[in-house]
Amino acid sequence: MEINIKDVGKKNELKKFMRARKHLVWYVKNPENLDLESIVEHTLNYGDWDDVQTLIKIAGIKNVAEIFKKQTSRFRTNYRPQVSHYFNLYFKAHA
Repeated sequence: MEINIKDVGKKNELKKFMRARKHLVWYVKNPENLDLESIVEHTLNYGDWDDVQTLIKIAGIKNVAEIFKKQTSRFRTNYRPQVSHYFNLYFKAHA
C-alpha cells in the first residue's frame, strides 16, 4: 500500500519542500522526485520541528501518521529509537 498525493498542487508543494531541504537527503541526486514515504521518513528523522509541521500541512496529518505507522510496524526500521518513540506519542495524540 503506497499513499500518494493525487492533487497536482500538493505534489508541486512537496517538490518545492524537498528542493528547499536537500540537506535531509544529501545523498540523493534529485530529492524532489522522492516518494511520499521517503519524504516522511527523512523529514521525521532529520528535519526540525518547522519541517515536520510544513510536511503535515502539505500531506495531511492522517497521511503522515499512517505512513509512519506502516514504516515502524516492520521488523527493521530506519527510525532512531527516540524519533520513533516521540512520533508514536505525537500521532496517538494528534492523528
